Amino acid sequence: MPKKKYKKGHSKLLNAWAFYDWANSVYPLTITSAIFPIFYSSLFLDEIRTVKAFGIVFNDTSLITLLTSFTFIIIAFISPLLSGIADYMGNKKRFMQFFCYFGAAGCIGLYWFSLDKIHLSLLFYFMGLLGFWGSLVFYNSFLPDIAFPNQQDAISAKGFSLGYTGSVILLVFNVIMLMRPDWFGLVGENAQIDAMRIAFLTVGIWWIIFSQYPFRVLPKGNKNKGILSKDIFWKGFKELHSVWKELDDNKRLKSFLRAFFVYSMAVQTIMFVAVYFGEKEINWGSTSAKFTGLVLSILLIQIVAIIGANLTSKLSEKKGNIPVLIGINSIWMLLCFYGYFVESPIQFYFTAGAVGLVMGGVQSLSRSTYSKFLPETQDTTSYFSFYDVTEKIGIVIGMGIFGLIDLKFDSMRNAIVFLFVFFLIGIYLLFRVKKYIPK
Repeated sequence: MPKKKYKKGHSKLLNAWAFYDWANSVYPLTITSAIFPIFYSSLFLDEIRTVKAFGIVFNDTSLITLLTSFTFIIIAFISPLLSGIADYMGNKKRFMQFFCYFGAAGCIGLYWFSLDKIHLSLLFYFMGLLGFWGSLVFYNSFLPDIAFPNQQDAISAKGFSLGYTGSVILLVFNVIMLMRPDWFGLVGENAQIDAMRIAFLTVGIWWIIFSQYPFRVLPKGNKNKGILSKDIFWKGFKELHSVWKELDDNKRLKSFLRAFFVYSMAVQTIMFVAVYFGEKEINWGSTSAKFTGLVLSILLIQIVAIIGANLTSKLSEKKGNIPVLIGINSIWMLLCFYGYFVESPIQFYFTAGAVGLVMGGVQSLSRSTYSKFLPETQDTTSYFSFYDVTEKIGIVIGMGIFGLIDLKFDSMRNAIVFLFVFFLIGIYLLFRVKKYIPK
């Protein structure tokens, strides 16, 4: 615990909160988007793309996709329970710490990932995914606790900007290690594989080290409402029920959640499948060119996303949150159409830049908009659990539909185009939110 407690709105408190994005954003970039997909694919021979797990023979991508969906189902189920308990006990920082260290341990464990020990390997992957998204439930819920409404757009954007910056720095280091493993004493035919394994270690260590500052400065949580007892689980459910009733009476918040649920299906799905789309659908010319091109595209997305998050924050101050979100979703919709025709590396780079611009904006502004729409309440964690559950269920549905279309037509292009529907419906629902906003 810090010796000094900072009041709501204090710059040190805001900066400490935003700095957790710097700590944990290395996970989605390195593990989800960049290095792990390439590493995982390299474990399979060209002629053998299957693996047996849990008594079932899977192809390479279906195993990871299904495990990812399963993990998000678990997160969606436990998040409301844990958040309700955290609000009741008043120690949401402890829950945030647990998931942080749990996820970081999973990242470190990926160093030993192999098809020969597939079940243990998948456990490490599961730990990283659960830890990252589980900690976000509590991290996001701190926003209305530490920042006033007029500060939330800017500090949310700052968090994403720090996250993108930190993750790019670590990714650049790991890419250099991949491209020139001999500089790091890695030699032999498995030098690049070893470099990727070390990259997973760096993610876990980075996450643990840089999370210490936020954990030191952030408050424990809301004031304790009782003592620890066996009845605490029921208390958590009761609080969630109370929040649900309040949510039902808040037409503006409920309407925004509907819109967020729909368009986040498409946003999160694109973020998860972008690398696989680039690997499968783009004509790179050679394996080395493919690896370099994918890494450069990911770096481009992250760098442009910093600009997007800050630009969106500035625009929202002038135009309002909902009109800006409508504009961002309109750009997403156009990108889905354009994606169908993307074939060359140059086209893919252009698409990656555009995706980065709107990705940073939609994530940052969605979080701060929801925070602004919250009523005056002490149960901020429980409220944000609904936000996170909405997002997680959206990921499960979005990836499921994407996978079915891809399987049916054997083309990710058709699946990308279909995501247009989600953005269109999301735009319609955002227009409905406007009528609940006081003029």
